[in-house]
Amino acid sequence: MRSRIIFIAALIMGLVTTFLFYNYMKQYNDTKSANETMVDVVAAKQPIKRNQQIQSGMLEMKQVPSLGLHPQAVNSVKEVEGKFADADIEAGEVLLSHRIKASADEAAVVSKKVRDGYRAVSVGVNLVQSVSNLIEPDDDVDVIVTVPPKDDARLESSTVLLEKIRVLAVGRRMVEVDDKHPYAEYTTVTLEVKPEDLPRLVNADERFTISLALRTRVVTEGEEP
Repeated sequence: MRSRIIFIAALIMGLVTTFLFYNYMKQYNDTKSANETMVDVVAAKQPIKRNQQIQSGMLEMKQVPSLGLHPQAVNSVKEVEGKFADADIEAGEVLLSHRIKASADEAAVVSKKVRDGYRAVSVGVNLVQSVSNLIEPDDDVDVIVTVPPKDDARLESSTVLLEKIRVLAVGRRMVEVDDKHPYAEYTTVTLEVKPEDLPRLVNADERFTISLALRTRVVTEGEEP
């Protein structure tokens, strides 16, 4: 009988101790949560693929505890808008600055400069055909094809094949000349064209003479850029 009383007393004491410990931990966690500082960070609203350009609609602001926050967490949408993801980013994931590349960094890879719906193709040029090598990346040019005379003709025939075509690269240079990218003569120019224009341009480059006419970058009032 005495052993049974001792057992019941021990059981009751154990339950009381457990309750007191649980209540203490709950109060501790509530106090800790109340005192913990929350900060705003930028997170992905949807999955973002590697090399995909980041738009503001893909992002959202969320609050996370400052304790343990990654030092490279992005806290402003403007900081990453228009830049490129350097890795796959999952929905809800906090953006980190070291996983984002500026658009200037993308100039090292021509495939990242090609707009959706276009293709990059290179044509051979000499000093005259390239306007004395004065054409620069991001210039617009007209493509002129010159057909040699037939037996019954005395003069060559030149025709504008394509108009206002964007230049992606000259030689292997994909940015304008600056301190980091010095001038160098080139014999090829890479153009951005529509898929339906590719066969005509490649055929003209292989069979005839291609010349490029440089267009102005200055946009006058009332003219579309």
